[in-house]
Amino acid sequence: MTNESGESSQTGEPGGTTSVDEFRETLHSLRVWDSPLPAFDTSAAPTEPLPLFREWFVAAAKAGQPEPHTMSLATVDGQGRPDVRTLMLHDADARGWHFASHATSAKGRQLAGQPEAALGFYWPAVARQVRIRGRVTACGPQESRADLAVRSRGALAAALTGRQSEVLGSVEELARVAQAAWERAGAEPDAPAPTWTRYVLDPAEVEFFQGDPSRRHVRLRYRRTAEGIWERELLWP
Repeated sequence: MTNESGESSQTGEPGGTTSVDEFRETLHSLRVWDSPLPAFDTSAAPTEPLPLFREWFVAAAKAGQPEPHTMSLATVDGQGRPDVRTLMLHDADARGWHFASHATSAKGRQLAGQPEAALGFYWPAVARQVRIRGRVTACGPQESRADLAVRSRGALAAALTGRQSEVLGSVEELARVAQAAWERAGAEPDAPAPTWTRYVLDPAEVEFFQGDPSRRHVRLRYRRTAEGIWERELLWP
């Protein structure tokens, strides 16, 4: 069956039951920012972006935003092709924004070849976004291992499993290797995970976006000068 545009009304995937019309009807029925939103007085913003990020992060969590520590990380590969994925924030301090992964993963290899990257946070509960661009540095083995020490047994098991982004032969293989890693993580809480690496993105630009139901969004961008001073500027929505 086809619709007026000539497209099939089915997904075309085996077992697919959602039609193109149902997908589009659902897509166009969605609304955003139908509840009261916080104000953003840019004149009262701090001189540096980190305090404002921490304030917004805590406000999003208190507003009920699920998993406010999840963020998008954008990198580029050796051919200049962009890549993006979602991962967790591990810290935000004077050094920058921290996250971790395997050095042998796709993101790890891309960062080794091109250490410039971008982070994106979106907190729909408060209609806020934070966008960060800067240079990423890999931390040393001691700090990277300490990153795992404060996390869960499952996190260590995942790190011990390794082979992130490699081709998987079967789900049975994953189950077998993951179970062995889980058992080892319980028996050896200090087990080494040599490729596990903590990264820090040192920001050059940080933008804060406050959504507005009337689409008069407020955007404040911090840019760091060659002298290390943060400059602030408003952007058109």
